Amino acid sequence: MKILYGVQATGNGHISRARAMGKYLTKAGVQVDYLFSGRPADQLFDMQQFGNYQLKRGLTFVTQNGKVNYWQSFWQAQIRTLQQDIKALDLSSYDLVLTDFEPVTAQAAKQQNKASFAIGHQYAFLHDIPMEHANLMSKLVFKHFAPAQYQLGLHWHHFNQPILPPIIDEAEHNAAVEANKVLVYLPFEDQQQVIAMLTPLSQYRFYLYGPGLSKAKLGHIHTHPPALQAFKADLASCSHVLSNAGFELISEALQLQKQIMVKPLHGQMEQESNALALQQLQLASRSNSLSTKIVANWLNTPANLNTVQYPNVASAICDWLLQDTPDSIAALSKSLWT
Repeated sequence: MKILYGVQATGNGHISRARAMGKYLTKAGVQVDYLFSGRPADQLFDMQQFGNYQLKRGLTFVTQNGKVNYWQSFWQAQIRTLQQDIKALDLSSYDLVLTDFEPVTAQAAKQQNKASFAIGHQYAFLHDIPMEHANLMSKLVFKHFAPAQYQLGLHWHHFNQPILPPIIDEAEHNAAVEANKVLVYLPFEDQQQVIAMLTPLSQYRFYLYGPGLSKAKLGHIHTHPPALQAFKADLASCSHVLSNAGFELISEALQLQKQIMVKPLHGQMEQESNALALQQLQLASRSNSLSTKIVANWLNTPANLNTVQYPNVASAICDWLLQDTPDSIAALSKSLWT
């Protein structure tokens, strides 16, 4: 079997899921080609696993100081280029297309009547799950941005819907958890403002990853540019995680039973809904703004460790895809949550 796997590259979570899925597809003898869109080539890192992948412009949202800038997003969108990329993508040599909310591969598969499967957190929003600030526009985006014949939504809970647990790219580790070590990942915030906010909290050691940062030690604050292995190691050994409300990092932190606080990206319905779900499930703390006092109060709160443990969803989906006649999505969902 030969598959084209389209991955939305605006966030690292989509890429992390592709890493996990790719391992099992390759192990099963599937030939997989990858197409990424939504981020310039010089902003991608640790991509060796994906071989000679394609890169397209796609579509993305522009963020500034923790908020979505819809005006800049509109002006930077190149719809004509997107349409040309969709039309030029030849799918004749592939048996099926996988898409993780990637529009070029999804729309090309639709136009060429190619078998297509979608896997990702965004597809959970096609069901009745906790949502905050949902409107007609957001619902249309989730439905039509990267559609497929079969759509597998992922979430931290089933909410009595046919959705699946998270796909987690777990790294092998034997790291002991270090008290007062805090992993900080707030890529949509001004990194210098984050450093200033954390500076007074000298009783904690912060490991801050973000765009534009260099590897440095500023007293009790360790800064680091985006990097896969170092980030995984610090995630494994930290006691607390402070981040925006993206899906994949929170999934990994839950699996590792970390104390979590999220600051959702303002104006981004998906992140605000993620934060709402975490509150309802009592899996993390939430703050719509950040300050030294807010972070200190969270860090000083007694630990309330969750007991979440998710199954190997990537392996299960791979087996399901390669069946001659796959069971229904509802059956797959039930088996995984059981």
